Amino acid sequence: MIEQILPAVGGGVGAIALVGSGEYLPAMSPFEERLLDDAVGRGRPRHYMQLATAAGEEGESSLAYWRELGEAQGKRIGVTTSFLPVFTRAHANDPGLAARVQEAGLLYLSGGNPAHLAETLVGSMVGDAILDHVRIGGALAGCSAGAMVLGTTVPTFRFGSRAPVPGFNLLPGIQVIPHFNRLFEMAVRGAPDSTKHLLGIENLTALVRWSAATEWQVVGDGAVHLLRGGPRRRLVAGESLAL
Repeated sequence: MIEQILPAVGGGVGAIALVGSGEYLPAMSPFEERLLDDAVGRGRPRHYMQLATAAGEEGESSLAYWRELGEAQGKRIGVTTSFLPVFTRAHANDPGLAARVQEAGLLYLSGGNPAHLAETLVGSMVGDAILDHVRIGGALAGCSAGAMVLGTTVPTFRFGSRAPVPGFNLLPGIQVIPHFNRLFEMAVRGAPDSTKHLLGIENLTALVRWSAATEWQVVGDGAVHLLRGGPRRRLVAGESLAL
């Protein structure tokens, strides 16, 4: 269990960001730079690593799009970027690729198919390296599908009656609905009652727990909605949430 792997918040654990949408876009560059600075402050490299596993089934043009978008963001921030080519379970169990995770200060899981992302990474060598990356102070951002896989299970509202897919369990009891708006009320009704906290995160918005913090902070243009796990709340930039 990840809660047995990671030390208490305020120890070595790096920043974790749940992003509704907008990875690598100019509007999010100050936030992504701050995530990287947080990791550097904990002794991690000033290196921005992209992991586009969630788009691994979408073909070369899609992967090239993500790579170029991330490279452009790195130039805006003024840092070196790399693109880790992990698209299949075989890639995820390649020891050489797993070792490269430790080159990252900020590791970014971008969007796509959350089920493919979870089934490829969870329990693999690369997946374990990602957990270790956070444990030793590296920053981890997950956008859309990347945010959805960080809980105990991946929400399955996109896939009809499909059985839940195990997630990383990095954030036990938390589920995320990215790109949140009224159209996703159906997802709220479909979320399992066992979910301790259900969060709706709007576009160009993130909920982040900085490395030395005990609460989560809203960053970005939109809002974060607490849909389950307490009275319904709508939080905007600068407001905090205890989970």
